[in-house]
Amino acid sequence: MIQFSLKCDHDHRFDSWFKSASAFDALAQAGHVQCVVCGSGKVTKAIMAPRVSTTSSADKNDPAAKPQVSALTKPRTEFEKALTALRKEIETNSDYVGTNFVKEARAMNSGDSPERAIYGEARLDQARSLMEEGIKVIPLPFLPKQSTQ
Repeated sequence: MIQFSLKCDHDHRFDSWFKSASAFDALAQAGHVQCVVCGSGKVTKAIMAPRVSTTSSADKNDPAAKPQVSALTKPRTEFEKALTALRKEIETNSDYVGTNFVKEARAMNSGDSPERAIYGEARLDQARSLMEEGIKVIPLPFLPKQSTQ
């Protein structure tokens, strides 16, 4: 896994994790990387400083040494706390339909499927198409846990 500092064409900056540098390139080219603030699909890598571990090998072997809290285990900012709460709310009160999101949204809109809160995966062009059809959708500022495991 690798963490990149990213920025969109509106200069919003954010971090995200990817399997590899080539995985980021493939996802960005396919239109699957979007700004967490405005939803723009024009996202590039920003200049970032390398992370250097400050824990010595002696600290790792010392049972009395206090473990450092990983940045991935605890939200650092109010925005991250709000994003964590939003994710929990959506995952608790909605059905994950995965890659069937577009099909299910259209079926609910036409009355062929019962209306309910759903979330899933769609390409940017598919989401735009749904909106043009009058189907209300909103991009989520995170990937569903099912697709990240």
